[in-house]
Amino acid sequence: MLGAGGVGGYFGARLHEVGGDVTFLVRPKRAELLIQQGLIVETPSQTIRIQPQLVTKDKLQHRFDLVMLSPKAYDLEDALETVREVPGNPFYLPLLNGFDHLKRMDDEFGRERVMGGVAHIAAELTDKGIVRQLNALHRFTFGIRHAGQEALAAKLAKLTDQAAFDSVYSENIEQSLWDKWTFLATLAAMNTLMRANVGVIESTEFGGQATQRMFEECCSIAERSGFAISEKVRAESLGILRKENSDFTASMLRDLESGYRTEHEHIIGSMLRRGKQAKLDCPSLQLAYTQMMIRELKES
Repeated sequence: MLGAGGVGGYFGARLHEVGGDVTFLVRPKRAELLIQQGLIVETPSQTIRIQPQLVTKDKLQHRFDLVMLSPKAYDLEDALETVREVPGNPFYLPLLNGFDHLKRMDDEFGRERVMGGVAHIAAELTDKGIVRQLNALHRFTFGIRHAGQEALAAKLAKLTDQAAFDSVYSENIEQSLWDKWTFLATLAAMNTLMRANVGVIESTEFGGQATQRMFEECCSIAERSGFAISEKVRAESLGILRKENSDFTASMLRDLESGYRTEHEHIIGSMLRRGKQAKLDCPSLQLAYTQMMIRELKES
């Protein structure tokens, strides 16, 4: 598991709990802290503490079957540099949002070695190095993209089925990625554009309509890209995106308000560019993306 932050730390700890042979590849400073205090995960209902297996980049010797990685999109190149020399000719399972990272990793490792995955979780790494799960959502979805991945995927499914999170083996993982991307692009775009959570947006006179329009733009892009969003998934997504009194937000808003870099290029910008290629009119996405770009220009 590359890193022990919000996503990697949470799912890695849960897999460790049920006997998974999980090693965390971390930076030396993070390794020191984890050796001292263990990997601590705070959930809404309990606190988990494990003593993780650790390795740093300069001491990679053991052969590994699978490398999971969940960096921010803007850190993908650094992540690939770190895991490029992992011994054992492993498979790779990225847990990133969007879709562009798959082509980059296919180019790097070959499609036959790159699986697909989606992490549905709101989690953060605190200043004390503790992984904090922000709400009860914790779904891990993965699937194969090449027949040669089937045996390993079956072993992983057996392990994830025992873990204390919701595990989904997707028969069409690329569709699953698009299902999440249309949802997340809408959520992140609306949250950052309005600087508000789902419930506040929905409480206004036109907020729900604006969210609906943004989502429809994303779904149109998905359909033109060959990944039409089913009615069931649309209903599930809108049920969250338009839930009254909800305090739900995308991590992009939290990053924006904290002054951190955001994944707007990978999540909103890439979606918009696909819409442009398909000659679709996407005014809501354009507005959301433009305000993020203006903010970036002001800070450069």
